[in-house]
Order: sequence, then structure tokens, then C-alpha cells
Amino acid sequence: MKILVTGAAGFIGFHLVEELASNGYEVIGIDNINNYYNVDLKYDRLAEIGIERCLVEKDEQLITSKIYPNFCFIKTDITDFPNLESLFKEEKFTHVVNLAAQAGVRYSIENPHAYVQSNLVGFVNILECCRHYKIDHLLYASSSSVYGANSKIPFSEIDRVDHPVSLYAATKKSNELMANTYSHLYNLPTTGLRFFTVYGPWGRPDMAPMLFANAITKGEPIKVFNNGDMERDFTYIDDIVEGITKCILALPENDKKAVVYNIGNSKPVKLMDFISCIEKELDIKAEKKFMPMQDGDVKRTWADTSALEKRVKYKPKTNLNEGVAHFIKWFKISPKY
Repeated sequence: MKILVTGAAGFIGFHLVEELASNGYEVIGIDNINNYYNVDLKYDRLAEIGIERCLVEKDEQLITSKIYPNFCFIKTDITDFPNLESLFKEEKFTHVVNLAAQAGVRYSIENPHAYVQSNLVGFVNILECCRHYKIDHLLYASSSSVYGANSKIPFSEIDRVDHPVSLYAATKKSNELMANTYSHLYNLPTTGLRFFTVYGPWGRPDMAPMLFANAITKGEPIKVFNNGDMERDFTYIDDIVEGITKCILALPENDKKAVVYNIGNSKPVKLMDFISCIEKELDIKAEKKFMPMQDGDVKRTWADTSALEKRVKYKPKTNLNEGVAHFIKWFKISPKY
């Protein structure tokens, strides 16, 4: 069994690689290390799993981890089809986990072309390689954003998702349709995971937990959108990684080659309660700047994860207080990205 993880220097990808490698799986990770946010964070994640920055920056070559001899990394882009195909041909992967994508709902309004290239062109390159090199199973990242402004809660996989409210959401729904087509045409088993709000150590600096923690410790006001009337299905990173790992070996059942699952905590949290948890762990009261809802954002997310629980016995274990405590413990000793 040989697993390709794309987006390996990203938040979820880094944690997944560490979990797989520490459990003895043969893993190759790729990432283009773009500058959507501070690349120092991406390189520090890689260093944490034994990949030195100086070697990554030198040229495009496979680098073996100094911590996990069963893990190698190469800097490359899924939009570069010739390089991607060569990697598939040489390494003979059995499983692929595609986490590479241009992330961020709000940024998709400012820079749509980045999303088309990475999330659409890059994903079809992954599909083509999986098709031609007979991959046993492709897992890929979708998003809770596909539910748009759905007012029915909790969000279920059987709900209609044809009214996205951001380009990012539209690209993720497109990924699901593309995967379904390749599964039908080429008998390729695919599993899409609709991630809800993931948080924890090594998280992205553009997401609420890091933005809040950074601002609060600097004595700066935090932006609280929709005047604080928001709810998110915050899910701790370890629970997400456990779910992905279980799904890697769980092929779609029976004749259905393409499946999609919610992966979240199934417990929506009020934004103001999440802020209170961060304030408690930092022992600092936040100055709050209440603002209207932003374009492309939604008021509430809530995952129905019963299908994934039935399929792989997925059950999140980390409650909000524990998760935020783990995050802030890391935040206090980490560089400020």
C-alpha cells in the first residue's frame, strides 16, 4: 500500500501525513507551497515531520524524511500535469488523498482564477492520473460550503447542494460531480469528505481561531461578523484525521463507486461561545468589533455525520474546551505567522 497525499504542507495534510507515517504506511506528500498565507508556517510543518526547508527550496526532487523513513516529499503542483503523471508512473500509488486546493471562501471573491486552476484544473489532473494508473481508491476534500445558505439543519448528504454562495463552494461541488463521473465511466472508487470547520495546532492563519488568538494577544480588536450571530460545527483536527484514515481503506460499498460524506463534530457552537473559550485559555478579554455578514459567508453550519459513523464508525472524541485548550497551548509556544 502506497499513499499519495496532496497538500501535504497544509493544515490537514500535515497532520494526516504524520498520522499515516507514524503508523508505518508508505507515504509520498506533495505541495506547491504557494503564498496564499505565510510560507514559513508550511515549511515549519514540513520540518516537524522531518523535511528540511533548504532541501525543498533547492529543486524538485523527492526528499526522504529524517524522522519517518517511509515518508518522502516533493514540491510540485497538481496543475502541472506532466510532473504529476511522471510521479504516478514512477511511484505506483495504490491510494490517493487529494487535499490540495485553493482554500478560503472570502478570497475566492478576490481571486477567482486561482480557484479555477487549483480546484478544477488540478483536480481533473488528479482524476486523470488515478484513472490511467489504476488507483484503488481516491479520497478528496470537499467542503461544508457546498450547502450554501441551506436552512434545513443538520446538513445531510441527501440535501440539495445546487445553490452555492461562493466560487470556492462551486468548485467543491464541481469536484463531487467530476469524481462521480470518473467513478461511473472508469470504475474508479472515490470518496468525497465534506469538511466542516476544522481547527487545532498548526492551523491556517486566515481562519478564525488563529485570527482571534493573534489579535487578542496583541490587544487588537477581533472582527465578529454578522454581529456574532453565527454558529459553526467546529471539529478538532485529530478527529478529522482519524476519520480520513478510516476512510482510506473503506471502499465505497456494493456497486456504488462514488460516495460523499459529511465529516464534522455534529455539535454546532455559537461563535461567541468559541470566542469565550479562547479568552478563557489566553486569560485575556477580547475587544470585539461587530460587523455585518460578509459576502459568500453563511450563518450556520451543522453536520449530520450518521452516514460516516455507519460506514467507518466515525465518532469525534474532542469537545470544544479540550480542543481550544490544545490549540492555545500550541499557539503560545509557536512563532506568530
